[in-house]
Amino acid sequence: MRRIALLSAAVTVLLAAPCLPAQEPRLPDIGSSAGELLSPTQQGRYGGMLLAQLRHYDYVLEDPLIDSWIDTLGSRLAANSDQPRQPFTFFMLRQREINAFATLGGYIGMNAGLVLAADREDEVAAVLSHEIAHVTQDHVLRAVERAQRDQLPILLAMLGAIVIAQSAGGNSSDDAAQAAIVSAMGLAQQRQIDYTRSSESEADRVGIQTLSRSRYDVDAMAGFFSTLQARSRTNAANWFGETPDYLRTHPVTTTRISEAKERAEQIARTPQNLVDAGGLGDNPLLPGGFQVGGKAAAGGTGQFAFARERLRVLTAETPALALKEYERISKAAPLDDAQRYGQAVARLQANQSVAAADALAELLEKHPGDRWITLALAEAEARSGKAASADARLEELLRHNPRNRAIALTYARILGERNTPASGQRAQAVLRPLLAEAGDDALFQRTFARASEIAGDPVRAGEAYAEAAYLSGRPEQALLQLNTLKQRPQLDYYARARIEARIAAITPTVLELKRQGIRDEDLRRN
Repeated sequence: MRRIALLSAAVTVLLAAPCLPAQEPRLPDIGSSAGELLSPTQQGRYGGMLLAQLRHYDYVLEDPLIDSWIDTLGSRLAANSDQPRQPFTFFMLRQREINAFATLGGYIGMNAGLVLAADREDEVAAVLSHEIAHVTQDHVLRAVERAQRDQLPILLAMLGAIVIAQSAGGNSSDDAAQAAIVSAMGLAQQRQIDYTRSSESEADRVGIQTLSRSRYDVDAMAGFFSTLQARSRTNAANWFGETPDYLRTHPVTTTRISEAKERAEQIARTPQNLVDAGGLGDNPLLPGGFQVGGKAAAGGTGQFAFARERLRVLTAETPALALKEYERISKAAPLDDAQRYGQAVARLQANQSVAAADALAELLEKHPGDRWITLALAEAEARSGKAASADARLEELLRHNPRNRAIALTYARILGERNTPASGQRAQAVLRPLLAEAGDDALFQRTFARASEIAGDPVRAGEAYAEAAYLSGRPEQALLQLNTLKQRPQLDYYARARIEARIAAITPTVLELKRQGIRDEDLRRN
């Protein structure tokens, strides 16, 4: 009970953050030290630490298809932002509350609830473009600059996530509680940036320009904010909660909505949009295909509807509740194809593989070649005794897309469920082309570890399990696993060199955590 109380105390402080008075920031002049407070490398490291802690507490929804969709959408917007070379990491949280946030290093998280509340991809893109603007305009970094330099509240807040997970036994219980609350207050200080009118106005202005450059509907920003405001005001949030969290951290006023509408109208009247509409595109004096401004191709990713329904299933408390949700939806109107896809995925999750396969096969006839349907159908076939058919579908997909992360991870997971050395070796082969670029991919590392384990490759399995632990906020556990692995007599020169390099890289982090009095809860119990 005491451990729950410690966690509740820290969470209470975090949730109280929106109530703290926020000071209006003054935009830095040429001599501002905001960029000198933390280097880009440090910002990326702190953002990565936050993501690791969110993974540790199972807030992050790691699904290859969802990851692919949000990364495609986010990358398109980022490429059309004011700083196209700024690195970004986009990730989905499994909570159904409506929220999104940006933090140091270009790490941008979005709750599944926000996608479920949206009617079209343009609305999700509007929120992401707003969060991207918070990064490109250094709003988060300015908030850190206002904090005392010797405290670095962002770092303390991340470390606090580890503290609150510790067992409350021993003499350090009170110290741990104090550290967790102080850390949470540090994060609360950082999040005040969302409450400043100038920052929100600037993020709206810059974000809507990014939205326009990316060829999304510029009316979507004001429209979606109005929808969320109406949900809150009429108490009609249903599954999403009475007051969307996004409105707490990004307060929407009538003035702000009006300004967004006015900006959208101004953009619609610009000459660039005459080009988009074909007003100058047919000019015989211009080269064929010539465009002014170099905007992205029109249209979204084409995956929003399926992504939303997949999120509906993956964020339901149980597959049975997801199926009941589709029953309620079908009473209002017949299910569309995306909803039928979601219902089939829910059946697959509920171990109704045959029914799922039948529904997905029918959908695939209507949408031949669709990757989302094909992957789900292959999984349903594999679980209903049609392994050969499943493998044929997956091999065909892989042949045309050998480096596609969603295909490789789905296929490897299906092979891993068979638990044979042959299936493990095939899974290794499927994943190996992605190995070089998967250093910060926790889901890939876990999948590759499982494949290597059943393939009879304990060294590669040990390395990957350790990497997954590190990326999931368990650096001390990762270091222990690597040191144990290093003692294996059969290590060759290259494996030993890889392991020693990772030990050297992880050790400073573990030492810093120990200096802060923070230890891995599982290792402490042992």
